[in-house]
This record gives sequence, structure tokens and C-alpha cells, in this order.
Amino acid sequence: MSAVTMLNAEQFAQSVEGGEGLTLVDFYADWCGPCKMIAPVLEDLAGEYDGKVTIVKLDADAHPDVLAKYGVRGLPTLMMFENGKPVGTRVGAQPASALKTFIGEHAS
Repeated sequence: MSAVTMLNAEQFAQSVEGGEGLTLVDFYADWCGPCKMIAPVLEDLAGEYDGKVTIVKLDADAHPDVLAKYGVRGLPTLMMFENGKPVGTRVGAQPASALKTFIGEHAS
């Protein structure tokens, strides 16, 4: 079972921007209530989509430069990357069904 991986800016550049395949990035903050609400949902989805989509987290407070680069203004922001390029975004806490639909739009 796969787990959600925490990244720093260097790891983000290597594995997301320089990566292949699909990666769902959760831009979050420790103080963000909705971010905490979706964390267990993302953990479940990481297992369900293991081998199809990699799910990672990036701390918004620690890496404001990355947020600025991608225009992230609200938390949580979930951004799907395909082969290093952003291809979709969802802002705010989403129910599991909505996240599955979002992932399915890109993972099919």
C-alpha cells in the first residue's frame, strides 16, 4: 500500500516537475483545518491508485516560492501534474467521490 509522501522544494522539482506519469500534489499547511480533513482521504486514495498516481504533499508555509510559481492562493490546493506539467487543479476540501472523479479524469 502506497502512502502520501511529504516533499521539500528540491524533491518537488525532481519528482514532480522532472517526473513522469501522474502526480497529485496537495499544497497544505499544518494550521489549515480543511487540509487536515482531507489528509486521511488522500492516504486512502494513495493506496487505491498505487501504481497509477503518485500522491505527494508540499508544505505551503515552508515553500511559498513554489506556491507563487503555480498560482496557489487557497489551501488546500490539489494540483495534478502529468509528465511534469500541471493539468488540473481543485481548491478546498473535497469529498472522496470528487477526488476520485478528479483523479479519474487524468488516470483513465
